[in-house]
Amino acid sequence: MKPDIEWNLINTVLLDMDGTLLDLYFDNFFWQEYLPEQWGKLNGMDVEDAKLQLKEWYKKEAGTLSWYCLDFWTNRLQFDVFKLKADVEHLITVRPYALNFLEMLSTMPCTIVMVTNAHQKLVEMKMDKTGIDIYFDRIISAHSLGSAKEEQLFWSKLMQEEPFNPEQTLLIDDNLTVLRAARQYGIRHLLTITRPDSRSESQDSKEFASIDSFDDLISARLPANP
Repeated sequence: MKPDIEWNLINTVLLDMDGTLLDLYFDNFFWQEYLPEQWGKLNGMDVEDAKLQLKEWYKKEAGTLSWYCLDFWTNRLQFDVFKLKADVEHLITVRPYALNFLEMLSTMPCTIVMVTNAHQKLVEMKMDKTGIDIYFDRIISAHSLGSAKEEQLFWSKLMQEEPFNPEQTLLIDDNLTVLRAARQYGIRHLLTITRPDSRSESQDSKEFASIDSFDDLISARLPANP
């Protein structure tokens, strides 16, 4: 389902970070390959056994703030996960046309807010690496609100922190569970990403409109702004 955004109805744009503005490959590679390898070595484990153990722990925390919390995994695994992330920070990249899209938004009369489940320390690392923070009026980590975006409590806390009109708000996020939570809260305009990880298969966007690239949104708006 292709997007049909009525920009004249939008006064707030909420943008996810990982898998939306940034290529999810960095995070997938880290959690699925690099971390199991390093943690396995530290504990004298075969890498496949380490992957199986971590996959089981990941599954238990999925959709909760703990899953996204570097401090939680540092305590669980007994070594500095954030420091390990820095080993592969060269893999952090902005998705195609994301900068162009942010430039387009900056010319429009709307508030631009990043809403991410990522830990604050990781947000800072990625902003230092990409420089995209200059395009945002606010950057809000779920950790500062105490609830993950998958939870209704996140959206009510966000409303208190950065008031917005759900009927005039666009959320772009690669996580379908997050989009469903936002829809339940009342956010009207919802959009997802076809391929959050450039090196993985496309995801089924199911009931949500989706884009392959931010160029889809830029091109769609060009006729109104020749």
